[in-house]
Amino acid sequence: MEEINNIEVVPCTNSNYLKPFRLHYNQNGTRKSWDFMRTHDSVSVLIFNITSHCFVLVKQFRPAVYMCEWEKAKQQPPEPSEETAEEGGAAATTPSAEGAAAAEESSEGPAAAEEEGAAASSSASPLAAGGQPPAAVGVTYELCAGLVDKPQLSLEEIARQEVLEECGYDVPVAKLRRITSYRSGVGVTGAQQTMFYAEVSEENRVGAGGGQPEEGELIEVVTVPLHEAMTFAYDESIPKTMGVIFSFIWFHNNMSPKYKISTNV
Repeated sequence: MEEINNIEVVPCTNSNYLKPFRLHYNQNGTRKSWDFMRTHDSVSVLIFNITSHCFVLVKQFRPAVYMCEWEKAKQQPPEPSEETAEEGGAAATTPSAEGAAAAEESSEGPAAAEEEGAAASSSASPLAAGGQPPAAVGVTYELCAGLVDKPQLSLEEIARQEVLEECGYDVPVAKLRRITSYRSGVGVTGAQQTMFYAEVSEENRVGAGGGQPEEGELIEVVTVPLHEAMTFAYDESIPKTMGVIFSFIWFHNNMSPKYKISTNV
């Protein structure tokens, strides 16, 4: 889907989206500290196409997800070559030796572990050896969503704007149904997201969607058939947000009887 290269990770000293803080406070007589980030609240929209009986989602590359997967890959030990595996079978490591090896690795730190990964045999996975993972590991399926960063607009107006920009449907504000609001990232940001539901048809499709490239957005519009929704929601091999799972469950409980179609639960 994407080609990702020329990656460079640098300190974030100034951002329009994230502002880190450290809070010091007393709780029941105990002095505590907590690091958190202030960020914008957001809206999300579960879009259901009543013409095709499909949910409309967006699919995009998320740098934060990509880097998390890369970090996890660096921590995985390289796969042993056939020669190493045979040697390991001939001379098994005792528990005490394993403990000593673990202690030695801990004392040497991440740098030593990375050097060992780089020196692994050619049969080891490039990802496990610290190589750059494919862009696909950073791609996620999500509800249409956007930041609440326009004080002059209501939540419904922001949601309508996001549906138009990302998915190409012109939905009147009056047709947006508020599902609920909830806190996301309670340990880090505590931001609030408000979720809406919108029914669309091919009649109110006015564009292809895809977001605004000038703002760095590169979004692919995808559909999930209604009868496959719950299978999709619980398939852990498909990277998705919690909003997708929750909204599909909400639809099954509140809207499926209206269409008399199973969501495959």
